[in-house]
Amino acid sequence: MSEDVILRIKRQENQGARARWEEFSVPRKPNMNVISALMEIQKNPVTRQGDRTTPVVWDCNCLEEVCGACSMLINDRARQACSALVDHLKQPILLEPMTKFPVVRDLLVDRSRMFESLKKVRAWIPIDGTYDLGPGPRLSSDDQQYLYEFSRCMTCGCCLEACPQVNSRSPFMGPAPLAQVALFNGHPTGARNRTERLRVLMGREGIASCGNAQNCVEVCPKEIPLTDAIADLNRQINVHGLLGMLRR
Repeated sequence: MSEDVILRIKRQENQGARARWEEFSVPRKPNMNVISALMEIQKNPVTRQGDRTTPVVWDCNCLEEVCGACSMLINDRARQACSALVDHLKQPILLEPMTKFPVVRDLLVDRSRMFESLKKVRAWIPIDGTYDLGPGPRLSSDDQQYLYEFSRCMTCGCCLEACPQVNSRSPFMGPAPLAQVALFNGHPTGARNRTERLRVLMGREGIASCGNAQNCVEVCPKEIPLTDAIADLNRQINVHGLLGMLRR
């Protein structure tokens, strides 16, 4: 096994700048992940050819696959850099920014579109915190377990990166916001705003734009059953639409 880890990184000053590739070599360490390798480059930003360059820019926070900040393309697959161990990756390790989000610089992208989508679908439970609301509603253990799977979403963006329907020609908001609708609609308190969420999903950004490629469940780091959420929402929207027609 080689003593060094070879990384080939796609670099870009900003969204409109021309991209370039730079190759780096860093000493291999036990249990080294991609973030550790990037930190080694940051200490001494010199390419494998001996040319001094600027430190590579990326994002990270928790370093334990919880925050979703370090999402990038690693050997052409969207995943978390903190959980990608270099010993398990083919070299040279190719690092690129995700393509479905605007590039801020190098491997750092702007994931604002996901957070804006969460606002549109009201992915929260509005409460009046001015007085004691008492104990919340009881859920069965089966319902708790089902909803817990969706609550593990860390808005990393991997599902949007893998989804062919998320592109510049489609307004589709992507699988992650849809799963959050399933989460909050499935909660007894959150269900109070169920109609508002479903109305958004009945629009062009919503569920009709899903092509059922199922790539999202293949790349989700948390193994969230995203296709189950989409199927559930399909049923909710059909019932909601049918009842709306009957009320006319």
